[in-house]
Amino acid sequence: MTTMLPGADRATAPAAGRTGSLLWTALRQVGTTLLVVGIVVLLWIAALRLWDVSPYVGKTPAEVWTTLFADDDSAELRGEIWALLQQTLTDAAVGFAAGMLTAIVLAGVVVRSKVLEGAVMPVALVLQTVPLIALAPILILLVGRGYGVVAIMSAIVVLFPALVNIVLGLRSVTPQMRDLVLVYGGSPSTVLLRVGFPSALPALFASVRIAVPGALTGALLAEWLATGKGIGYAVVSAAGRSQNARVWALVVVVSLTALVLYLLAQLVETVVLSRFGRPGSAS
Repeated sequence: MTTMLPGADRATAPAAGRTGSLLWTALRQVGTTLLVVGIVVLLWIAALRLWDVSPYVGKTPAEVWTTLFADDDSAELRGEIWALLQQTLTDAAVGFAAGMLTAIVLAGVVVRSKVLEGAVMPVALVLQTVPLIALAPILILLVGRGYGVVAIMSAIVVLFPALVNIVLGLRSVTPQMRDLVLVYGGSPSTVLLRVGFPSALPALFASVRIAVPGALTGALLAEWLATGKGIGYAVVSAAGRSQNARVWALVVVVSLTALVLYLLAQLVETVVLSRFGRPGSAS
């Protein structure tokens, strides 16, 4: 016969409440995403009709569905798109990792030194404002057409928004918290690692949500301008051969992929921040 401790029910109640809240938040985020997709589909159909776009050029959602799932060569096309998508996701992952790691390191440097902030932030801003099309030839000459140029181009797209967000998060530490760590013998580095980065978690995850589609955009540009691989190059190649149905199918697949990745980043943010007693993204 087991004995139930008097406080057991009270102890499990908060955990159950958190689980229910997380589930509700996740369902709300998924529902919002599906609603947005529905609105985009309606606008897509309306735009084609309003502007009287030629059926040869503009494809409806139903025609894209037919291209992907109902035509005689749909299975072969899906196999090709899956292989291209794997390449693009690999390229985006390389750029995402490079951009986020660079942003985290630079943010730690910037909050420690006003001099370094004055050196780093203008360069990051310039990289953000210069078109990648203009930088691409120089980058190709410097690092070739492999993963190096993919990492750099995607990282450039990711870097500045992530850097700004993380710096703001690190600077959200209150003077009282900073002084408390210093009084107990902590160094400025301890303040940064033990207080700064935990305080910056909401800003870090906001950066991740921005960086995920940004890295995908950078990867697509790098594939188009440099590597000649993946969906980025396949879209341009299909457009050049007037394979318009294929172009629309590729664009829809990569757009839905970006949306799913954003949603996953949002869900991870909600789960992780809830464990730190912080609210996740409400959007």
